[in-house]
Amino acid sequence: MEFKRVERQGVIVYLKHLKQSKQLRKFGTIHCVSRKMKYVLIYMNAEDVNEALHKLKSMKFVSKVEISPRKEIDKDLEQVRGTARENLEDFD
Repeated sequence: MEFKRVERQGVIVYLKHLKQSKQLRKFGTIHCVSRKMKYVLIYMNAEDVNEALHKLKSMKFVSKVEISPRKEIDKDLEQVRGTARENLEDFD
């Protein structure tokens, strides 16, 4: 049996009230709920994101929807390490 890898995408949904956060389970897996900042982080299939964004934006209790920038962040930290070493050498 072979499993097919499905691409997942994080979506950040800012809410007016957290009462309705359970309603967001139908869009994907709820990963995190911030009570202080009133947002929910949902992971869903990447192919369903565009359709889900339109549905989420039309809901009355949703104030803002953003796609997680995690894929755009450079994961190679060698450049960061090099600049940190240079700054430490300049400091001495």
